Amino acid sequence: MAEHPDDDTLAASSRFLSAAFQRHAAWHAAGEHRAPRAAGSIAAEIRAAMARVVDDADAMRVLRQIRDREMARIASRDLLQLADLDETLGDLSDLAEAALQAAVDHGLAQLKPRYGVARDCDGALVQPVVLGMGKLGGRELNFSSDIDLIFCHTAAGESDGAQTLDNGEYFKRLAQIVARLLSERTEHGFVFRVDLMLRPFGSAGPVSIAFDAAEDYYQDHGREWERYAFIKARPVAGDIGAGIELLRRLRPFVYRRYLDFNAIGSLRALKKLIADDVARRRQDDNVKLGTGGIRELEFIVQSFQLVRGGQEPSLRDSRLRPVLRRLPRLGFLDADVAARLDAHYVFLRRLENAIQFYADEQTHSMPTDEAARRALCSAMRVDDWAALSAQLAAVRAEVHEEFRRIFAEPDEATAGEGLAGWFEQLWNEPEAQPMADPPTSWFGDAGAPGVAKALRDLRDSRSMRSLTPAARQRLQALLPLLLEASSAQAEPALAATRTLAVVQAIGARSTYLTLLRESAVARDHLVKLCAASPWVSQLLGTSPALLDTLLDTRALYAPPDRDGIHAELDQVMADIGCDDVEAGMDALRRFKLETTLRIAAADVAGHLPLVKVSDRLTWLAEAVLQTAFSRAYDELCASYGRPLRTDGEPAGLCALAYGKFGGIEMGYGSDLDLVFIHDCDAPDRETVGAERAIAGSTFMVRWAQRIIHWLATLTPAGRAYEVDLELRPSGRSGLAVVSVTGFADYQRREAWTWEHQALTRARPVAGSDAISAALQALRRDVLCQPRDPARLRDEIRDMRLKMRAKLERREPDGWDVKQGEGGLIDIEFITQYLLLREAHREPALVAYSDNWRQLDALTDAGVITAEDRDALIQAYRALRGWSHARGLQQQPVMAPAGSFATEREQVRQVWARVGLA
Repeated sequence: MAEHPDDDTLAASSRFLSAAFQRHAAWHAAGEHRAPRAAGSIAAEIRAAMARVVDDADAMRVLRQIRDREMARIASRDLLQLADLDETLGDLSDLAEAALQAAVDHGLAQLKPRYGVARDCDGALVQPVVLGMGKLGGRELNFSSDIDLIFCHTAAGESDGAQTLDNGEYFKRLAQIVARLLSERTEHGFVFRVDLMLRPFGSAGPVSIAFDAAEDYYQDHGREWERYAFIKARPVAGDIGAGIELLRRLRPFVYRRYLDFNAIGSLRALKKLIADDVARRRQDDNVKLGTGGIRELEFIVQSFQLVRGGQEPSLRDSRLRPVLRRLPRLGFLDADVAARLDAHYVFLRRLENAIQFYADEQTHSMPTDEAARRALCSAMRVDDWAALSAQLAAVRAEVHEEFRRIFAEPDEATAGEGLAGWFEQLWNEPEAQPMADPPTSWFGDAGAPGVAKALRDLRDSRSMRSLTPAARQRLQALLPLLLEASSAQAEPALAATRTLAVVQAIGARSTYLTLLRESAVARDHLVKLCAASPWVSQLLGTSPALLDTLLDTRALYAPPDRDGIHAELDQVMADIGCDDVEAGMDALRRFKLETTLRIAAADVAGHLPLVKVSDRLTWLAEAVLQTAFSRAYDELCASYGRPLRTDGEPAGLCALAYGKFGGIEMGYGSDLDLVFIHDCDAPDRETVGAERAIAGSTFMVRWAQRIIHWLATLTPAGRAYEVDLELRPSGRSGLAVVSVTGFADYQRREAWTWEHQALTRARPVAGSDAISAALQALRRDVLCQPRDPARLRDEIRDMRLKMRAKLERREPDGWDVKQGEGGLIDIEFITQYLLLREAHREPALVAYSDNWRQLDALTDAGVITAEDRDALIQAYRALRGWSHARGLQQQPVMAPAGSFATEREQVRQVWARVGLA
């Protein structure tokens, strides 16, 4: 007779529960099977019970009775929908960990009287570490699951007891005790089946392995499936802190520093082995291993972890659902796809548990027995078997479709017979053998020889000769695809030769060959971008990690705005600890390169006008600089504490940008012209808040040095930006960091006119808001000082003549667009001259630092006519646009002698009208 209103549902769903309630009648009658557990309570209960045991048999009885009751509670709460999936899986995992730790403690107590404790060669205590793998490692244990374990110990050595044991043997015996306590069947059942086969060398390897030996094994012998397995690894018993350190040491084995697209092929091969085994055993009704089942869904998520986890720390998580939820935020998976996969995962895992709730048996297959089917329908709250089967079929179909999309084999090349034969010759003939030109139908009579030469260069390059046979095979499959894509471009030979240069640059890194082989999207966009710009081609060749950016077409051609840049960079850096400087610097550089590529892609595709290109490149530089500011500050504060002003408030630092950065006209290769300015008015006062202290002035210098280090140091990811400090007071002979008062005194008393010209394009871009406000006020005051017009005119004109004599490039048939007469610098000098001449009566003239808005302000103030403004802006836009386009094509900024005649003449006329002639 049912004792609770819901017992009929439980009895209809599970024979195991019916029997368990009889075994624990008083506990069941009290309704304990419906109660949630507080965190840590199951571990505390097991510890207390194990403290009273007298021998192994007693320990086994206690563990099994607690397990039997706790499993009944977990199953009841799940079936009554009192617990969600995360609680169910988490409680099962907590039970396993608590039982495992109790077994480890009991085993150590058994070993100590005879063998003592394990010690290393220096006599230090050696601790066991148990790594939970698979579902246990992910805190996703299902109801009747094995627990996959790897036993380790922190160091080699031997025990110190009356009978000594080598540490390997000592901890082997511990593992055997633990396995027996948990796995052996008695009249009370078992606790968990223990599987130790994931250890190094499998059944042939040591049962417990020392940390150093484990690290050597995975570095020298670790296989791809072991990388996959270690995604789920988590220390679950023994010395947890030591286990975390071991996983940190093994991280380079699991997560490659580069984007590892080879992992997709490895997972594809592993899934094929599983699928073949399922087919051989006729188990396609297996909700775990069958088509569209739990394993395929896990592979979808874990493919992103293996490919990208080396560069995305947030993906290094043993839990599936949190990683799945992060994928849309990182731009790797559509949000709606991720949401559906999450819902399907919940359904499949609940179904898996419900199958196992029935009789506490380790099965993942849909039942064939009618009674079991009725029980499963009851457990899943579904009316009948047909409805449950239809729901399962729909879920599996959608999971498999997404799996197929990610893991599908790439299409074969469609090259004709002539091309196929030509490639065979390419790779099989001796290097000295002349190579026939590629078919001219692809590249034309004029272009084919150039493509053939590029292929010869690729074939004979050192990077190609060093390829493994597997990588060479991938390249052979890739090249026809790339050339076929090139043939569709407006200039196919040009596209092909540039693309082949990128392949040659990245060829030794076979994972990128795999990426291009796997992804038609990435391949097509590589060819299009190479066809559009050699600068972009060079960027991709020197930074092959950027090839990953080509996978997302929406993001590639839609670079973020100012807020988006800051938000994306904040997200990138959020998962990197302040103490991990190397990872932070690499992430900053990757973000800068990826965003630059997105801007360039939108630029060459015609999606962004020049002004918006410069805006985004400038916003990107601001975001990167601001991140360097905060990271450098946190580093120094951790070491030395904070510098204080005389009023007790923290002293600050600010970066004043000049030139293109200050004028919001950044180009793709622009440096950062900066001056660092601080407000530490107690330079000798020591910092506070850390064990070590330094003078405030020293802190400021080191802060600026660390910022430059974050930006300009060459790492495997390159540099973020070159930094130029030559515009600081007194130039190269001046201090790297100057105080607000020192900078103000210099600008008011010592600065040359050309330095005030530079100040017209200066603006604060990072650091202290208070210093920024002070610098803006100082800039306004300095630029608005009355000046002698004649002297100002002469100084600016003389400076322009000196620059032209020194910097202008002269060719008989060419004209220097930047430095030549009537060029870009003349337009900037006109604007700066008029601002310095007129700002004392019209302070609004200095509100902006960019040339175009300054010209607008001069017109509004009546200094120049609207016609002259329009002529200068039109010329400026035309010359900058032409220069920018030439830069993308890596061509010198020398225009044909007769070009831009109208614009140059207009600039000369305005130059004369304002009095500079």
